[in-house]
Amino acid sequence: MTSVVIVGSGFTGFECARRLARDLRRRTAGVEVTIISPVDYMLYTPLLPDVAGGLVDARFVTIPLAGTLPGVRAIRGRVEKADLAGRTLVYTDPEERRHGLGWDRLVLTPGSVTRLFDIPGLATHARGLKSTAEALYLRDHVLEQLELATLDEDPAVAAGRRTVVVVGASYSGTELIAQLRALADAAAQQSGFDAGAVRFLLLDLAEQVMPEVGPKLGAAAMGVLRDRGIDVRLGATLKEVHADHVVLSDDSRVDTRTVAWVTGVTAAPLIQTLGLPTEKGRLKVDARLQVPGHSDVFAAGDAAAVPDLTRPGAITPPTAQHATRQGKVLARNVAASLGYGSPKDYRHRNMGLVVDLGPHYAVANPLNIHLSGYPAKLVTRSYHLYAMPRAVNRWAVGLAYLTDVLFTRTVVSMGLSTQEDAQFSASEGIPMPTADKAISPPGSG
Repeated sequence: MTSVVIVGSGFTGFECARRLARDLRRRTAGVEVTIISPVDYMLYTPLLPDVAGGLVDARFVTIPLAGTLPGVRAIRGRVEKADLAGRTLVYTDPEERRHGLGWDRLVLTPGSVTRLFDIPGLATHARGLKSTAEALYLRDHVLEQLELATLDEDPAVAAGRRTVVVVGASYSGTELIAQLRALADAAAQQSGFDAGAVRFLLLDLAEQVMPEVGPKLGAAAMGVLRDRGIDVRLGATLKEVHADHVVLSDDSRVDTRTVAWVTGVTAAPLIQTLGLPTEKGRLKVDARLQVPGHSDVFAAGDAAAVPDLTRPGAITPPTAQHATRQGKVLARNVAASLGYGSPKDYRHRNMGLVVDLGPHYAVANPLNIHLSGYPAKLVTRSYHLYAMPRAVNRWAVGLAYLTDVLFTRTVVSMGLSTQEDAQFSASEGIPMPTADKAISPPGSG
């Protein structure tokens, strides 16, 4: 039987698997579709700031592979390497056993990992926002620090606990700091301390907040952040990170116990092991999402440098909107390579962005129509409910939104994710070096 193996269960891999299995099933094609991923779900990453802010339950932003991908074989494992000439790959299961798997068509959608820089202490003391573990840790950690601050006799130590530093003023970092501000405000109201004593600092080397939405909406977002007491410092970043303080690029010191690093992503480490041409760290592909020189290998999403046909010479940015659309084209082109249907180039129309800025406010530019305030809030939340690929998740998130309107936000530190769980390497599935283990033959996985 012909085998199609999809590496990664993010937006691109999930959508490709769903579409491909459905299309092949309609054609009664004898093709087995397999998706392999370190986790058994697709993560709806745009709502991770809502998880960190205590607005949405982490379960609601995960789409299980079981039951939502009919006709797709799901394997839980981390792909370590792929032999393109031999059409085999090696993956490690959750118990660190290694297996081999053969394929006739390979679809590389392993996604991305947080882009780190050589900043002393960053990997040790900062946390990212690409997994539920990181989001839950940030929520619990912020609340825990606010609670501990009430016990400190030293005002300087208490002030450090009440200071949150977020690095990265793109839409993810901006949404995160807005939701953490809302969480801290709710904690202050319910625990009886001054919300103004909680300090939030947003850093970015860029010249404006959220350059993705344009100057007008970026300025509107800046105004909202400052109205909520968030200290935005552009043209600044971290120089050093310590357990109880950070040193900024201007050599100033800020006492803090909470640092979130949300500055961008880079392709998953698997891409660098392939020995294939890359652009900006992402695997080069053509407009049909094929790897040049390998007609049986396809790639898309955050890990691929997909040509932007609307802007010659550019590549598409690593966004959920592009990832989902590329997954649909991937499914069509993989099927075409097997003799079912015809291929097409990936060409997109920019539908705009939506950015949630916490209670009562958002900014959005759907179809290049600039919105802010309540209209943007309605568009933002409606878009997320529409984009989630499972009805029960849409229902649960919709109820969470309604609950947020009718009731005060729940403030509780449950300890669901430890500091170790939320380390960059652990949360993103990057293995620590281990001794080589026996590899099962292809097809035994």
